[in-house]
Amino acid sequence: MKKAGPHHADRPLPAVGDKGPNWNTKARLRVLRDLLAALPDPSAPAPKRERRPAPGKAKRLKDAQVKELVGAYRTGVSTYQLAERFGIKRQTVSAILKRNGVTPRWRRLREEDVDQAERLYTHQRMSVARIADRMKVDPETVRLRLRKRGVKMRDPHDRS
Repeated sequence: MKKAGPHHADRPLPAVGDKGPNWNTKARLRVLRDLLAALPDPSAPAPKRERRPAPGKAKRLKDAQVKELVGAYRTGVSTYQLAERFGIKRQTVSAILKRNGVTPRWRRLREEDVDQAERLYTHQRMSVARIADRMKVDPETVRLRLRKRGVKMRDPHDRS
């Protein structure tokens, strides 16, 4: 008799026709019949697959879609929402807006702003969220700029 692979090296494989304890039991036959019943009819045509863009090819928006994207951004829709709606990356949305002369709603923090944020955070112990609200920027922008400056961040739940 042949030996099985490394997991069953101590048990020999039954020879063909050798009815071991697990050979063609009723339960196995029932499972096999259920499995065969669940399979599609081999004579039926194969279901159509959804076509996906070839890898590495960027999706290009038509002129009407670009106009719609720019208009939606001007009405207040975020770049993240537009990216999801049009099936493109957020960075692509930003690039399209820039190509079309749209100024972004966000603004970058100038060095003077970061100086002020550092003073508010370290000396007045103001939270990053409040500083961001005051400067009309995202809290993550403030946090990243402070960390880049080497400011040691407090535990956000520290109430001392």
